[in-house]
Amino acid sequence: MLRTDETALVIIDVQGKLATLMHEREELYRNLQILVRGARILALPVLWLEQYPEGLGPTIPEVAELLTDQEPMAKLSFSGCGLEDFRQQLEQIGRRKLLVAGIEAHICVNQTVCDLIGAGYSVEVVADAISSRTAANRQVGLDKMSRAGADITSVETAMFELLREAGTPEFKEIARLVR
Repeated sequence: MLRTDETALVIIDVQGKLATLMHEREELYRNLQILVRGARILALPVLWLEQYPEGLGPTIPEVAELLTDQEPMAKLSFSGCGLEDFRQQLEQIGRRKLLVAGIEAHICVNQTVCDLIGAGYSVEVVADAISSRTAANRQVGLDKMSRAGADITSVETAMFELLREAGTPEFKEIARLVR
């Protein structure tokens, strides 16, 4: 079960032209926005990765505009865990449960998730906030991550699990987001 004091959000490589090629991209963008806004409401740390931004371009504005108080971590390795800065930030925030979202499910998301699990983190992949260029590759990524030990969740499941109860100001804000 996710808890706000144990959980962080990891956003992986939602960048440039590549993001525009994603399967069901409008739903992906909407769900990423809900996820990031929800993380902010719940005061979850957010770790933000970009794959070779000089070549792929910056994170899409729909997501980047929600993270203006921080800078993305640029990487060349497909796995975020190949980046020393990412590993250091993970250690500094001290959260052992990670919600993971981004692209592409079968490449960078998969490799990051598998490395995080190997490093002892509990990982939940947000299925409706990840994608690949094809539905088949997205499913391959989900299957591989699940077999590696990741739990599969959705934006709403994760948000309401983190909320734990209705009637709070946070509940009201998040309920508005998911409508």
